[in-house]
Amino acid sequence: MYTLEFTEQAIDDLKLLKRSEPSAFKKVQKLLLELMEHPRTGTGKPEIKKYDLAGLYSRRISQKHRLVYQIKDETVTVIVITAAGHYDDK
Repeated sequence: MYTLEFTEQAIDDLKLLKRSEPSAFKKVQKLLLELMEHPRTGTGKPEIKKYDLAGLYSRRISQKHRLVYQIKDETVTVIVITAAGHYDDK
């Protein structure tokens, strides 16, 4: 089982989703539970990113939002980087 860690940006994003888009927040909660079990497979179409985000993974929360995270297998940790928006639209 992987441990989750959150960047300040991810925490701010989660607060924003909880306040402004409750359905997206509910979905991200399910995705976070799934990340703890199997961060490379599951719902939200997990994919490894290229170019600027090389080495990071993303999953679809909604049409508008993506969950971007990094997997650290050596420490069995998933670092959640962002949880709202679509990559560079911040």
